[in-house]
Amino acid sequence: MKVKSIPFALVPALMLLSGGCNASEDGKAVEYAQVVSVVEVKEVVKTPREVCKDVVVEEAEPAKDDKKILGTVAGAVVGGVLGHQVGGGRGKDLATVAGAVGGAYAGRKVQGNQQQKKAQPRVEKQCRTVTDTTEKIVGYDVKYRLDGKEGTVRMNHRPGDRIPVKNGRLVLE
Repeated sequence: MKVKSIPFALVPALMLLSGGCNASEDGKAVEYAQVVSVVEVKEVVKTPREVCKDVVVEEAEPAKDDKKILGTVAGAVVGGVLGHQVGGGRGKDLATVAGAVGGAYAGRKVQGNQQQKKAQPRVEKQCRTVTDTTEKIVGYDVKYRLDGKEGTVRMNHRPGDRIPVKNGRLVLE
């Protein structure tokens, strides 16, 4: 089998295409470290923010008679009068007292219910703080192999398959 000769002018081009000649700016050969693995380094970022919504609330007007004295007295009088209508003699007195006590209780409840009915709805803005959590990539831990030895370096960008080496040191820029 006869080998054909290659024109001498094509040799440099063929060397560059095959990767056989990698030169730096100063003409020296450039070495490469082989990238074995790349792991993203992440940082958790917590950002608080306020979330608000409108809520309808019922607010009672301030009571003019918060002890409900008027309702209690009016109920006792009406209950006493009605109780006095029942029975005779000593039973009449007991019925009057029982009517007054029952009427006082009922009058107090009626006045309380009337005061609650005067509550007016209004819209109130209610807010709370929530925290959004996100992850941010802050670097890359790169495991590489150079001259049969493995090492690890943190880089600020994701490398390719290899890292250039100059004077025995990784070029990380």
